[in-house]
Amino acid sequence: MTTHQSPALTATATEGDTGTAAGVEVLRYSAFTTDPAGGNPAGVVLDAAALDDARMLALAAEVGYSETAFVTAHDTAARRYRLRYFSPLAEVAFCGHATVATAVALATRTGTGELVFDTPAGEIRVDTTEDGGQLRATLTSVPARSHPADEATQVAPTLRALRWSAADLDPALPPQVAFAGNDHLVLAVRSREQLAALDYDFDALHDVMRAHGWTTVHLVHRAAADRLDFHARDPFPVGGVVEDPATGAAAAAFGGYLRTLGLVTEPVRVHLCQGEDMGRPSDLYVDIRPDDDRIRVTGAAVPLPAPAA
Repeated sequence: MTTHQSPALTATATEGDTGTAAGVEVLRYSAFTTDPAGGNPAGVVLDAAALDDARMLALAAEVGYSETAFVTAHDTAARRYRLRYFSPLAEVAFCGHATVATAVALATRTGTGELVFDTPAGEIRVDTTEDGGQLRATLTSVPARSHPADEATQVAPTLRALRWSAADLDPALPPQVAFAGNDHLVLAVRSREQLAALDYDFDALHDVMRAHGWTTVHLVHRAAADRLDFHARDPFPVGGVVEDPATGAAAAAFGGYLRTLGLVTEPVRVHLCQGEDMGRPSDLYVDIRPDDDRIRVTGAAVPLPAPAA
């Protein structure tokens, strides 16, 4: 997929010796939380112009979070930045929580307002605000879409890897492959208890996801039939991570899924609770409009201390 970028973007190298490796400063933020003990940690490198792909991948592996974001070029006056994302195993076209973390890191330094990120998935606009000293970011996704998953080749092998059955699924929310920058299989389970007890076959799910090009499997349970609030979990074995505590890209794709199903007839905000079953509670707010295929995802982010040497 082609990266969209502004011709005014410039690349400059960072001097200094901070962070996880000589000459590279790696900031650490937890996104979709106001508590450093919650949310999804992300690495952020605000000046990665001098880093090649191999170095960025190595740094992401060293940091060890599900993703690290790298600003590889910038137009500071226009508040426009080229952004790439790496998991410990591979580059990812789009990552929501690392986008929120990067936006908050930049807003801390340059002030709140709109930022524009040119990513491998396309242009992502992010509005940053401050409320009571807490910085928040709202990203607007690329156009989201969703289509039914194939029962034999996609749903059945995923259920085997999850150790679930078709009877465990919520018939009101059928399996679909949803996209808002990358693909996610959406599966809705009837029981909150079953979602909480998730214990899947890492290698088997990895293989199914690799075969179909999915970034995560977005597992959800509807909190109540009369509202669009959900508990969510996102296995991420293709990134070398058992599970994401908060997945902004999947949240955006899920917003498109709900819109495709016809469940959004007026502007609505959906609340996703994620991470509580792994001890890192996260809050993701998804704004959906029936007349707009772009999805907005909002969350806070807080800095994390650097690890002890």
